[in-house]
Amino acid sequence: MFALVDCNNFYASCERVFNPALEGKPIVVLSNNDGCVIARSNEAKALGVPMGAPAYQFKKLFTQNKVHVFSSNYALYGDMSRRIMNLLAQFTPDIEVYSIDEAFLKFEGFDYFDLQSLAQKISKTIYKGTGVPVSIGMAPTKALAKVANKIAKKYKKRTDGVYIIDDEEKRVKALKWLPVESVWGIGRKHAKRLQSIHIVNAYQFTALSDAWVRNKMSVIGLRLKKELEGIPVLDLEIPAAKKSITVSRTFERALVHYDDIAERLVTFATSCAEKLRRASKHCNTIQVFLQTNLHNKRAPYYRGSIVLQTAYPTNSTFDIVKYVQKALQTLFKEGYAYKKAGVLVLDLTDQTPKQFSLFTSENPKHTPVLQVIDRLNSSYGNAKIRWASQSLQRQWKMKQEHLSPRYSTAIDEVIVVKV
Repeated sequence: MFALVDCNNFYASCERVFNPALEGKPIVVLSNNDGCVIARSNEAKALGVPMGAPAYQFKKLFTQNKVHVFSSNYALYGDMSRRIMNLLAQFTPDIEVYSIDEAFLKFEGFDYFDLQSLAQKISKTIYKGTGVPVSIGMAPTKALAKVANKIAKKYKKRTDGVYIIDDEEKRVKALKWLPVESVWGIGRKHAKRLQSIHIVNAYQFTALSDAWVRNKMSVIGLRLKKELEGIPVLDLEIPAAKKSITVSRTFERALVHYDDIAERLVTFATSCAEKLRRASKHCNTIQVFLQTNLHNKRAPYYRGSIVLQTAYPTNSTFDIVKYVQKALQTLFKEGYAYKKAGVLVLDLTDQTPKQFSLFTSENPKHTPVLQVIDRLNSSYGNAKIRWASQSLQRQWKMKQEHLSPRYSTAIDEVIVVKV
């Protein structure tokens, strides 16, 4: 059996854990730079706030309905997610972290267990350990577990947040209930095609011939059909090794001067190098890009990108900064107002063993120096020690006017209880 554990309104729930007064109140969480709505509580959904709504367009609605608005607090959400996944790992070693707020669990050898009681125990453990409510769907396949989870979430009071598809009658009933456009893995394009031939629910989709599904929706669609029929095809996925690291930003204001852009790109390069060292990786390729504002029709548009091969595998900030500065000399063009830039390090390899070049190699002094810098920045705060080409006064900060404290990761922001 597979179980899908999904946190209910995860970002909003994280905010409520540390501020119980928000319980029952409408909450929205905004994207980077407070741009648009990326998460909503049920109360906010009931007010008609759509996903992706531009925050400035709904400012009046937020004020009139006393909607609590939060900036994305990824330090908090990421730490809460880590805690939840660690708790889930206590119940089975077979776990696939599907997203920040979802995980698939596989239960083999649990044929004689009371799965309803097991799922309720998981739910209670997560809530007791973190304060975050979850919905759990269990079924013989991953796709059916997704369906069961939707039912558990939709009818939370009736199901107590847990629903199990463990016989044919439940499977058929669930699939007839689920609209075809809501099936996991069926996108908007396929949903329209199916609706055009009067396939409106998941059960009707499974009644189609294998040949038709294979022809119109490829082997991926056929696998999904088999899964919905109760035939396991998809297993837990092992996370693939990271192939690249990207640091990019949209600037708060357009930049026109070379030195300003160089300072930003050096900062991005420094961040990439630090992430490489934390992951014990080297890069072999570096990509740098610059871009003006695509939506500003009154100014000329330009997007430039360049890819450079490193002479040897490296995670040295000294080396990566040099490559980025070299790329900028080629990319930068006078007369443009740049709104976004980024640095990507690609073709990642393990730090050890390392393939050296016959005629060139990394300066052996870099490693001990960078180890000291990383240790000092870790102890005294990020970017306390910077490269000379970085601004000593300037720190990149996203627009986060509604940011809550990092309750669980910053000692100076934990809750203070006065008694």
